Amino acid sequence: PLVYGGNRVRLLQNGDEFFPNLLAAINGAARSIHFETYIFAQDNIGLRVSDALAAAADRGVAVRLVVDGFGTGTFAPELKSRLESVGAQVIIFRRTRWWRLERRLLRRMHRKLVLVDDQLAFAGGINIIDDHHHPDPEPARLGPRFDVAVVCEGPIVASIALAMKRLWWTLQLLQGRGRSGPAPALALESIPPPYADGVRAALLLRDNLRYRRTIESAYMEVIRTAHKEVLIACAYFLPGRTFRKALIDCVRRGVRVRLLVQGRIEYAIQHYGQEALYSQFLEAGVEIHEYETSYLHAKVAVVDESWATVGSSNIDPYSLLLAREANVAVYDAAFARDLRTALERAIDEHS
Repeated sequence: PLVYGGNRVRLLQNGDEFFPNLLAAINGAARSIHFETYIFAQDNIGLRVSDALAAAADRGVAVRLVVDGFGTGTFAPELKSRLESVGAQVIIFRRTRWWRLERRLLRRMHRKLVLVDDQLAFAGGINIIDDHHHPDPEPARLGPRFDVAVVCEGPIVASIALAMKRLWWTLQLLQGRGRSGPAPALALESIPPPYADGVRAALLLRDNLRYRRTIESAYMEVIRTAHKEVLIACAYFLPGRTFRKALIDCVRRGVRVRLLVQGRIEYAIQHYGQEALYSQFLEAGVEIHEYETSYLHAKVAVVDESWATVGSSNIDPYSLLLAREANVAVYDAAFARDLRTALERAIDEHS
């Protein structure tokens, strides 16, 4: 991946930190908002965000929203109608049809990205849904869903902007929405200036064309060269044989490997598939912690306090082989320590 220097990347944990920052950015937008999400729920958070997007479009901001047809479900057409009535543009990515199962319908748009005025970008695992909106039949007993995002400024934003505009261009072309013009390209004048105190960062994408293995390859590169510690938090953790071997090889050469995984049963097949891997990891010396007090949704990692990633990609066949995903990798010790502290707190207090 192309690594940009001079970025400001700030960690946002859970909706309590993410949504106030997101809403402030939308309310302050002057020119454009590009928005991609897998789930856009019809709950208190979803309505607040849709109200903000509608207000932005109404005051003349160019608003483009992509929502996944499966993740957003039956709310998608209503959301589309409402926002388009005030001038926003909305594309529903692969509407699902319950009577037809095709392989292409499994290839979902799982990214969670927001771009404001080509200067500020959000990325991570947080959908547009209340932290307390749980599948559990007694959600009042549970705490908020544990999730993580970042807000970015600096040159990395140009990379995020290009990815989002290319997806929009592609979807317009596929849906036959008139002339789309040439494919978006990265222009040097569009890259925000670097900050003197900024950090190095890269956008990691996964799709079914150019970037089929980018996220997995980034993980493998840092795991294979780790010399002190690998700490991974992942909601759905079903790595393939090569990934599992890389983690076990870490332990054999003296690297501490810790996993924070989903402890509650959200999807039974994934949960029991994950549990089937425990014995192999535990016998090798990998430490496993299950997040118990609520649902874990984060997809993050820290390696050697020098590399960290926050994004939408789980380490499972769905994310690594089928879905469109987006992670941000940060090459900075201070950021890595902040994320490591958050994960260790989650391990100590919730597993």
